[in-house]
Amino acid sequence: MPEWLVLTLAMLAACVVVVIVTLVRQRTAAEDEDINDTPDVIEYMTMWIGVVYAIVLGLAIAGVWEAGNAAQDHVQTEAAALHEISERVRVYPPGVREHIRDDVNAYVGHVVTVEWKTMRDDGRLTARGTELLQKVRADVTDYQPRSDFEGQAYQPLVDQVTAADQARNARADATGAIMPGVVWFGLITGAVITIGMVFALQIRRTPRELILAGLFSALIAFILFLIWDFDAPYSRGIATSADAFLNLFPHAAD
Repeated sequence: MPEWLVLTLAMLAACVVVVIVTLVRQRTAAEDEDINDTPDVIEYMTMWIGVVYAIVLGLAIAGVWEAGNAAQDHVQTEAAALHEISERVRVYPPGVREHIRDDVNAYVGHVVTVEWKTMRDDGRLTARGTELLQKVRADVTDYQPRSDFEGQAYQPLVDQVTAADQARNARADATGAIMPGVVWFGLITGAVITIGMVFALQIRRTPRELILAGLFSALIAFILFLIWDFDAPYSRGIATSADAFLNLFPHAAD
């Protein structure tokens, strides 16, 4: 099911639930109930619950947004390190140079065509990707420089391999969901309590109040959907892409 459809259904469901509960409450209320008499303490509690929950939602959005940006940085770092390896080996003999470049291209091609789909569907990296990167590491570290010029390029190449490996490990750590289950429990429970306090204010069945209550519930549903969508940087609609690899290795997907 498309995510935009999931969002639409969630927002509509939130609105419908609020309207139905309000109508049922009004039908079952006592005839002598004074809907204009809401205790001040209830209004005070409703205000503070809304403020606290808004802060929690803001922190959750900031957390998943930062994690998404960090995931994109990991991809850019890995792609840039591999590109540097391909460029810096130009000082090596033609046979060694082309061998290393072929292995780098093989790794990048696997990442953008196979591993990215595995991250999106299964939330993990592939063993084949790890094997291909280890092959690049062996190509770089096992070569013995034959001149001072090659020796000067050797250590920077090793450093770039290390940077690519570290970025790959960071990418592996970010393939799954970021928010723990207990946080989601708090967010959903807070949403129920916050929306439930609307009924404590004894809202009436006037179109204006019903529309405002429905929009308020739909807004909370929308924010929770955004947090959920950002929660897995490589898996969901607003996901980190492999463009950093494709920009530096245009033929990787061929």
